[in-house]
Amino acid sequence: MKEPKKVNLANIPTPIVKSHFNGCSFLVKRDDYTGVEYSGNKIRKLEYLLFDTKKKKSKYIFTSGGDQSNHARATCIAASSLGLKTKLFLWGNPNQKGDGNLFLDKLTGAEISFMSIKEYKNVNEIMLEESKKKKYKEAYIIPSGGSSTLGIWGYINFVKELSAQINMKKIKGIFLTAGTGGTAAGILIGLKLLGLNKKVFATNVVYGKDESIEKIVDLSNQCIKDFKMKIKLGFKNLEILDGYSEEGYKNITPEKINVIKNYFKESGILLDPTYTGKAFFAYNELLLSGRKKSDILFLHTGGLFGAFAKRKNYLD
Repeated sequence: MKEPKKVNLANIPTPIVKSHFNGCSFLVKRDDYTGVEYSGNKIRKLEYLLFDTKKKKSKYIFTSGGDQSNHARATCIAASSLGLKTKLFLWGNPNQKGDGNLFLDKLTGAEISFMSIKEYKNVNEIMLEESKKKKYKEAYIIPSGGSSTLGIWGYINFVKELSAQINMKKIKGIFLTAGTGGTAAGILIGLKLLGLNKKVFATNVVYGKDESIEKIVDLSNQCIKDFKMKIKLGFKNLEILDGYSEEGYKNITPEKINVIKNYFKESGILLDPTYTGKAFFAYNELLLSGRKKSDILFLHTGGLFGAFAKRKNYLD
C-alpha cells in the first residue's frame, strides 16, 4: 500500500480538550482548529485533493454543496492560496445576500452557479459537462464534501494523529456527524489499519440512514480497493444515529439551538446548526444526560461560519 501525497495546509495536530456539559465530562477533538479560514474537517481531505489538482496541472476546481457548505468555503480559500480558480455549484437561492460561508465564497471571487434542489440531484453530471468547456480546460472535479477515495485519506491519517495524542484504551469510540460520509469512512479504515476495535457513531444529517450506510460502505470499500490495502471491513463498528435532522439539512429546531447555546455558555465551544450542533444534540441525549463521564470522544468537525447565517435563531 502506497500512501498518496498531500500539500500541507491544515494546522494539525488539532488539540483534544476535556469538556463538560450538564455535569458530565468528556473529550472533544477540536478539528474546528484546523485553521481560521480553513476551519473544520474538509481541509484534511482537501490537502490530498489539491496536491492531485496541482499534479494534473488543472487551473480550475469545480465542487458542489449547499449554499452554506463548509466544504465549498474551504475549497475556495485553499484553492486561492495555491493560485487556483474555483467554480461552485450550490443548492440555494441565487438572490440571497452573502452571509456565513457564502460571504467567504464570494469574497474569494469564486464563480458560483446556484441550483434548485431538483437540478442539484444531477450536479455531478452538470459539473462534468461544464468541465468540458474550453474556458475551464478540464477542470478538476471534487465531489461534495471532498468525499472521494483520495480525499478520505485525510481521516485515515487522522486516526494516527489521534492515537499519538491519547491512550486509545481510554476511549471506546468516536462520535461525529455524517453528511457525504467521507469522514466516517476514513476513520473506519484508519482504525482497522491500526488494529483498533472502536465504535464509530455517525449522526446522519443529509441522507437517510440506509443511504448514509451505503455511501460510507461503498466509499470505504472502494478506497481499500484503489489503494490495495490488505484489510477487510465488516462495518460492525459503524452505528448510524438516525432521526436527528428530521427538520431538514438547512433547518434546525429551537430545542437543538438551546442545547448549542447552553453548551457554548458552559464551555466556550460553538457548534454549527447543520452538522456539529445536531450531532452534539444526539451525543448529549444518548451519552451525556444523567452521567458523570463519557468514554466516547466527540469529534468537532467545524462549521463555525454556518452559525452566522443562522444568528437570528441563535439570538432568539
